[in-house]
Amino acid sequence: MNGTGLDAGGFIAREGSLARVPRAFAPAVEAARSAVQEAFGPARLHSAYLYGSIPRGTAVPGVSDLDLLLALRGEPGDADRAAARHLEEALDARFREVNGAGILLASTATLLSDVERHDLGWFVACLCTPLAGEDLAARLPRYRPTSLLARETNGDLGDLLPGWREKLAGASTQAGLRSLSRGVSRRIVRTGFTLVMPRWGGWTSDLGESAAVFGRYYPARRAQMLAAAAAAREPAADRQVLGMLTGDLGPWLAAENARVHGRKTPRDQPPG
Repeated sequence: MNGTGLDAGGFIAREGSLARVPRAFAPAVEAARSAVQEAFGPARLHSAYLYGSIPRGTAVPGVSDLDLLLALRGEPGDADRAAARHLEEALDARFREVNGAGILLASTATLLSDVERHDLGWFVACLCTPLAGEDLAARLPRYRPTSLLARETNGDLGDLLPGWREKLAGASTQAGLRSLSRGVSRRIVRTGFTLVMPRWGGWTSDLGESAAVFGRYYPARRAQMLAAAAAAREPAADRQVLGMLTGDLGPWLAAENARVHGRKTPRDQPPG
């Protein structure tokens, strides 16, 4: 790697590894591996992946969450989603090192589809660490930090803003505000980074570095993005910050991202 998240060929290097999992999280990771295999079985589960700070080796006990992606042999159904929720609750309750467990579900057909090639496909190939089963990355291309990648990963920010503002208006608890802050701030920081990613010519998942890189190209918005990164790392029930993110920085960022990279390719809406 050359210091900007790329390998010697200029492709985005896969960022995680089971060898990097901090010792404190190793029991939770092994329990997650066994639990998903038992809950879904080989007839349903194609492969499982770990992503986020744990496989990057930067997780903090009691602060970081445990994030999993399960690639299923068919489209996820209600029973799959119920099983995933049960596993999330069980892992979170069992391991105090884990501050919440999250399980994403997708079919192998979706992950390997043309429309997801530069979104979920890239996510698997570059940001996910194989935990169980056949690694789908072998069936996906290698990726460079291009405008196409920026558009397909984060070109839908404008679609999310109305829902975030509605949730902010209706939030009535500190926990609800913190949860909203976490999701909103992380997405905004990542969108800000991918906006400038092709010009910077590299990749990072570090929120602080992402905000700093963005600030080099948009100094007038630098302070707002650094505030977003701070909220992403330590979510707080701060209506003022959330108001800034959803009412000022977010709308500007969505418009600028659309101007520079275009809007994300529309996806078919799932039933229900």
